Amino acid sequence: MKQAKRLHSFMLGASMLAASLPTWAVVDSEGGPAVRQLNLQTPATQIAAQIYSLHNLMLIICLVIFVAVFGVMFYSIFKHRKSVGHKPATFHESTTVEILWTIVPFIIVIAMALPATKTVVSMKDTSNADITIKATGMQWKWGYDYLKGEGEGISFLSTLSTPRTQVGAPGVAPVDARGNNYLMEVDNQVVVPVNKKVRIITTANDVIHSWSIPAFGVKQDAIPGFVRDTWFKAERVGIYRGFCSELCGKEHAFMPIVVNVVSDADYKTWVDTKKKEMAAKADDPSKVWTVDESKQRGQKVYEANCTVCHQANGKGVPGAFPALDGSALVNGPKEAQINILLNGKNAMPAWKATLSDTEIAAVITYTRNNWSNKAAENIVQPSDVLAARK
Repeated sequence: MKQAKRLHSFMLGASMLAASLPTWAVVDSEGGPAVRQLNLQTPATQIAAQIYSLHNLMLIICLVIFVAVFGVMFYSIFKHRKSVGHKPATFHESTTVEILWTIVPFIIVIAMALPATKTVVSMKDTSNADITIKATGMQWKWGYDYLKGEGEGISFLSTLSTPRTQVGAPGVAPVDARGNNYLMEVDNQVVVPVNKKVRIITTANDVIHSWSIPAFGVKQDAIPGFVRDTWFKAERVGIYRGFCSELCGKEHAFMPIVVNVVSDADYKTWVDTKKKEMAAKADDPSKVWTVDESKQRGQKVYEANCTVCHQANGKGVPGAFPALDGSALVNGPKEAQINILLNGKNAMPAWKATLSDTEIAAVITYTRNNWSNKAAENIVQPSDVLAARK
């Protein structure tokens, strides 16, 4: 009776907890994983199609070997069991058997290796690319620079756009309902034209990351201090989603990749629009900012790039990332803080290639005038950062 009451109480509590949590309908992600997906994503490139075919071929070969080997084994065990009068064979070796179980596996391996080798060689052939894009992994976002081809000179950061209110926290349920592309959506997508060979050069600012799009059959590690490359040629217009597939730190799950494949005409329009946006955002490093102007600009830079490590309240993560609230560095001479942001130190990445002089000056000014900080040198001008770069 007591056990029945305990079980009833447990079930009642579980049902009340389930009722208190928000419910979401799970649907396919556009260009990403599908509900109850049992196989690889639908290929969008020739390489991905070859990988898909190889996967099926290898699976069939392994299945045939499994059925044949275990079928013969179980048949032999059953047919030649002792209970029906069979006695064990007395021979110790057979030259024929030795030859067969050497030659047959060799033939199988060759039959599997030849098509696989052909695909691997094709995967590494990055020559004659129409567009070259550098993808730089950093904790925890991607930086993209269009190096060659139409769109050359375009550069931007791509950051997770899923609101933190959908993510929740340990022991705390999310506030908002999760979208269809939860944790697989970004603020700036990589845009490329359809049926064009796109070379991706990968590197990293801090730890090892990996640039991966399953529908393209692409996965290339991004290693600090090294430059590696891969390529794809998308055959269909659409959105394709991937992710960093190397465990790169506590925000590893928040580092998606989104590629938007568009028509040639739409790509030209995007390039023109993006270049106009970059020109409009270009700041004059000789401009003199007020404290309030710089703080307002710096808050946006901080929220986009710094809150992941140092937190919105500036308290950092004990044992991992230092607090900025009350920091001796932040409250000390401005030259030291400028140097840290430009060149990095320990877990702090270098931002000189990612942020402009104005953005670095603004975020430093924001930290020096926020929380409990009261730095004597409470403003940094873009000209200060420009001078430190030289």
